[in-house]
Amino acid sequence: MERVLVTGGAGFIGSHVVEELLSEGYEVAILDNFKTGNKSNILDYEDKVKCYEMDLLDATLINVISEFSPDYVIHHAAQVSVASSVNNIIEDAEINILGSLNLINAIKDTQVKKIIFASTAAVYGNPIKLPVRTDFPVNPQSPYGLSKLSVENYLAMCAELYNLKYTVLRYANVYGPKQDAHGEGGVVAIFADRLATNQGVAIFGDGSQTRDFIYVKDVAKANVKALKNGENKVLNISTNTETSIIRLIDLMKEKFSSNIVPSFLQERKGDIKHSRLSNEEAVKALSWQPSVTIEDGLEETINHYQLKKQFV
Repeated sequence: MERVLVTGGAGFIGSHVVEELLSEGYEVAILDNFKTGNKSNILDYEDKVKCYEMDLLDATLINVISEFSPDYVIHHAAQVSVASSVNNIIEDAEINILGSLNLINAIKDTQVKKIIFASTAAVYGNPIKLPVRTDFPVNPQSPYGLSKLSVENYLAMCAELYNLKYTVLRYANVYGPKQDAHGEGGVVAIFADRLATNQGVAIFGDGSQTRDFIYVKDVAKANVKALKNGENKVLNISTNTETSIIRLIDLMKEKFSSNIVPSFLQERKGDIKHSRLSNEEAVKALSWQPSVTIEDGLEETINHYQLKKQFV
């Protein structure tokens, strides 16, 4: 049985990746410092995984690699808040760049066959046209985007220096159950949380801005596919479709049977107007296809939030 270490495995996306790995028969270990990851995210399978409560920057990380001896590493542990990266540029670099380098250093001379790195559409900045392809210019507009791009570049270099194979997955707007509605929570999580508690929702701008929303379980499947496919490639993980924020609200109101009228606030400076990532390369390279529609994904997400509120 092959072994996979998932950093950030108690987080929103990471916990779904762990679940998918277990369903595919892998032996799994989680490395998480639980500052943003949540132990409740892994309650359903905590007896099936090893769990290392550790920071990425910990000097003894190499001991975890030696003890668990993974065949693959899926790297999701990160500082993911754009706002926090702007407010604390050093902390962002320490976690996302130095933490990643500590991990790479710990695995580069071991039996690890490959590392899968969770990156972001934020590396592109404002797109020159849609859909955004991976060969488009990169121009991150935040320290967060820059830190992710820096790790991508380190991985490409380490492939040459140490023959450490990798796949970079640049995510579009990921949504689904377990996403935190607070802090840097995605718009779906924020809207779901407020609608579930019958609170008002606010839209920045006129709601015509679009995003490429991809369901978290499709993202998890892409991660598992990337273990054996897409060697040394950078791939967009997306649906290659656009959904406007006003359309998103309408769909969610319908599923919540809500009559709440959203309020409209001033458009935020720096917000990208339209976003859609081309997933053509990922579909071919990973033998993967996103399969969950926005309607079905929202229904599963909303069911999760409604169930969660019953126990709060």
